[in-house]
Amino acid sequence: MTTIIETSTSRWTQLKKEGELFREIQQWKSSLRFLEDEMAFIEHLLDSYVFEPDTPSLFDRLQSHKKGLQNIEVAVKKIQGQIYQHENVLGGILECNTAAFDIAFYRRHERLQFEVDFCTTSFGGVKTHIFNYAGTILKKRKP
Repeated sequence: MTTIIETSTSRWTQLKKEGELFREIQQWKSSLRFLEDEMAFIEHLLDSYVFEPDTPSLFDRLQSHKKGLQNIEVAVKKIQGQIYQHENVLGGILECNTAAFDIAFYRRHERLQFEVDFCTTSFGGVKTHIFNYAGTILKKRKP
């Protein structure tokens, strides 16, 4: 089903079908679970003894990277809760077999897509900085 919604200022066409919306939600959940796994690995790596942060500036950078991961982790948990609620709304609409999608639902869906993308991109940036940091202070192995 294609839904066309008109507002007082413009005509807004929503071309996504219910199944597509559901698949997008499942993809968000999967992406965020994978991101959580990556964050857990990186946190364990940063807490391991393979690093020699023996100078104060390196220790400060390590703490900054850990704080960046914690901030993303909080954002992920918040977004996951919002996705769960959004998925329940979609399920209720589908269960009632109505076309009661309104512009607020689609705007919420788009906003959640933006938040998932932003969180994923932010994590990518933090991960890059951590890997650059890690490359400079990994313990030197003797051949």
